[in-house]
Amino acid sequence: MRNISPKTAQKIAMAGIWAGGAVTVGILLLIVIYVLLRGIPSLSIDFLFTAPKGGLSGDGGISTIIVSTVYLIGTTLIILVPVGIGAAIYLAEYAPSNKFTGVIRYGVEVLAGVPSIIFGLFGFALFVTALHFKFSILSGALTLVCILLPTMIRTTEEAIKGVPQAYREGALALGATRWQTISRVVIPAAMPGVITATILCIGRAIGETACLYVTMGGSAAMPSSLLSGGRTLSLQVFYLAMETRALDKAMATAAVLILIIIIVNTFTTWLAHRFYARMGGNV
Repeated sequence: MRNISPKTAQKIAMAGIWAGGAVTVGILLLIVIYVLLRGIPSLSIDFLFTAPKGGLSGDGGISTIIVSTVYLIGTTLIILVPVGIGAAIYLAEYAPSNKFTGVIRYGVEVLAGVPSIIFGLFGFALFVTALHFKFSILSGALTLVCILLPTMIRTTEEAIKGVPQAYREGALALGATRWQTISRVVIPAAMPGVITATILCIGRAIGETACLYVTMGGSAAMPSSLLSGGRTLSLQVFYLAMETRALDKAMATAAVLILIIIIVNTFTTWLAHRFYARMGGNV
């Protein structure tokens, strides 16, 4: 190994990195393709627009499940995004470098590693029981907010810190206040990173199961309000796979879930590229 030149060592290292990346992407594509090939043949208009009927046969469709999922994700984002961006702005632009701020950042990092079922038990104790929201979409959304806040805060904070200091100095030199500089210069420049954080949060929210199992109640009925119980697509996959013999419908529901994630990620990535282009003066 001592006779290997630096260029050769670099090529070997890069080959290992590319090989690891290719294996990871290959496994991901294999899973996605397998689920789509198994699930898409079972998709139909009736399946998408009829409600589940329950039972071991897994009769019915997923119309109410889709509505519950949309309500849950929408409510979660409405609460999560303003709070997460506000906290990130404070930590990146206003918070002094002291022990208190260090404790806040350490707490955020610790919360990011807590298993979701722990948050689920916390949500059950606080939102379902103490605050009397019962098993509902609101309880599930608030629990998801607790889970996703660390990701939203840390990713957005890094995006804000990545904005060149010259942007701030230029705006201040033109007479802008500090808040005007942050709201009209820094945040627009960091918007692609904010959108990336939102993508990560949406993807995790759609795929969460354990915490929602103990906060939403698992009702398959059409929700009439945020205080109604509900069942997400990921929970529906769990129920169909574990409690019924309808594995084909479980695969079909998983295929719908994957397609929704692909569509959401594609749209938000396009939106991020639009912000990049606008900041670069190409739009």
